[in-house]
Amino acid sequence: MLITQEQFFADLQANYSVMEQFGIQKSHAKYFLPPYEWYNSTIADWTQQFGLQLINFSPGTKSHTDWTYPELGKSYHSSDDILKSILKFEQSHPDGLNGFILLLHVGSDPRRLDKFYLKLEDLILELTKATYRFKRIDELLE
Repeated sequence: MLITQEQFFADLQANYSVMEQFGIQKSHAKYFLPPYEWYNSTIADWTQQFGLQLINFSPGTKSHTDWTYPELGKSYHSSDDILKSILKFEQSHPDGLNGFILLLHVGSDPRRLDKFYLKLEDLILELTKATYRFKRIDELLE
């Protein structure tokens, strides 16, 4: 571990203090997505002790790579590739995207010129045609 439990709790509390300035109470923001989606059982335990539910994206698509940019080489995935990976997963798995958590970033590096969020309408329209209904994370998990 690179941090102690006290440091972890202090960091979470500092984040909630800032969120409170915008009217967001802990009781309304009870999910924790670890930075870079990296965690272990200790972080999961600490998250629960802090009164939060740890969440992560569902594996199988490239949705979480929408922050990458061309200079990253093989780690970079274009918005078209990301969109295709989501639709391919949906078509090739028995349950499709039912219960799936797609991680999309609202911002990305300025070096990424093809922003995936510009494809979001296409994705939503395509999945809506396939009769998917979208839910907030709290609706999905409760």
